[in-house]
Amino acid sequence: MKKHHLSLSLLALLLLATSCRQGYQLTAIERSRILVDKVYDAQPDAEAVQFLAPYKHTVDSMMSPVVGRVAEYMAPARPGSNMTNLLADILVWAARSYGEKPDFAVYNIGGMRAGFAEGEVTFGQVLDVAPFENKICFLTLSGAKVMELFRQIASVGGEAVSHGVELVTTADGQLLSALLNGKEIDAGGSYRVVTLDYLSEGNDKMEAFKAGTNVVSPQEERNNIRYIIMDYFRAEAAQGRAVDGPDERRIVVKE
Repeated sequence: MKKHHLSLSLLALLLLATSCRQGYQLTAIERSRILVDKVYDAQPDAEAVQFLAPYKHTVDSMMSPVVGRVAEYMAPARPGSNMTNLLADILVWAARSYGEKPDFAVYNIGGMRAGFAEGEVTFGQVLDVAPFENKICFLTLSGAKVMELFRQIASVGGEAVSHGVELVTTADGQLLSALLNGKEIDAGGSYRVVTLDYLSEGNDKMEAFKAGTNVVSPQEERNNIRYIIMDYFRAEAAQGRAVDGPDERRIVVKE
């Protein structure tokens, strides 16, 4: 019995070793964003429709209210896009409601989980873009830490930055220059920044934020980024305007 057990164990090890040698090898990883809109309603899956039917009314009543309109299709992209510009600028726009006057804003592109299709924008579509429980956050960084932050942003190929920030980077992620409102960063100065509480903890490789002081990060639900985005859309709609992202190259990659 012992010999039989030993033989089975050896056989298992040989099979494992063989499978490891002949297994698949990961050679590359690719990803893309897919805009899910009415195109996918052309041929709905009948079984899926039947399964979802009992929940559809409740979900639709929550997700279908229109909060505004967008002028054209927008999607997040590195080193920047009209959508990344828009969302960073919305953080600066929202700051006045908190009695803050930030010098600039940073929003992580990885936190933007969808794009905006041209036309009406609903609560549910904003939720698709900003599905996480991130709250708005204000903090102060020294000029030296701002430069460190900009180097970290350059290293990942770009993040969403607000109007007035001008970064020039290399293709391999090195920061060549940084201006804020046309001026170089004063290493000995201090700068007020508006961002997400998630980033203020140093996540997404933006560790410079850990040095932030005078941190203000209200945690009530209404301070969630998705509601701030919706507030902006409603404010624009009240003025009869469709939302569009600024077409600015805030981060330039030098070949």
